[in-house]
Amino acid sequence: MPENKYESLYYESEPCEATLKVDPKKTALLIIDMQKQFILRDFGDCVKLKELGEWDKWIPYHDRLDDLVVPNTVRLLDFFRKNKMEVTFAAIACHHSDGRDRSPVQRKSGWNNILVPMGTYAAEMIDELKPLPDEIVVHKTTDSVVTGTNYVHLLRNMGIECVVATGIVTDQCVASSVRSLADEGFNVILVEDCCAAGDKQLHDAELRIMNKIYCEIMSANDTIKLLSGSL
Repeated sequence: MPENKYESLYYESEPCEATLKVDPKKTALLIIDMQKQFILRDFGDCVKLKELGEWDKWIPYHDRLDDLVVPNTVRLLDFFRKNKMEVTFAAIACHHSDGRDRSPVQRKSGWNNILVPMGTYAAEMIDELKPLPDEIVVHKTTDSVVTGTNYVHLLRNMGIECVVATGIVTDQCVASSVRSLADEGFNVILVEDCCAAGDKQLHDAELRIMNKIYCEIMSANDTIKLLSGSL
């Protein structure tokens, strides 16, 4: 069942859906930007934050990743693989080492100044979520997995109608991808406890904005239960 705690003014008078119908054969898991650059505490972004003296305020975010997001995403990934359902990944990665092929949004100063070249250690998914050889990994130089990639084309080739979205960060690449996929006509389930934003307030605010119109907000447990009922 969809979660109701992220209900917004737009939908507070709408009746709750009794059943969300999903065909597992037409459903794909999407893991967004769960890369070593952004998650490892002794590498990449974390090293920069420590050098800048800003690490303390980011500890809750990384605690959420380590304690909640990664374990739940691993469970979801294992479920999809066990049931031979489609697994896909989106990764921030530019072609040129100087990043000149990046979109402007990934060149902005501050936290969003992202330079992660393809083929580098930084660009790899974390070991817990390492893609298998035949799983699709789409590289993007934008926030959205749709813009500038062939992801939608691949999904349609495989007959996918529903995307189960997870990853980081909720209010940027995840939100951009969810909205784009919804606009392309896909049903989207956003797994709340498989996502994180810089702080919980941003995370919750974005989920309230997107819930119902762009996606159904669900927990990992409820997502697995929903899909299990249709296997």
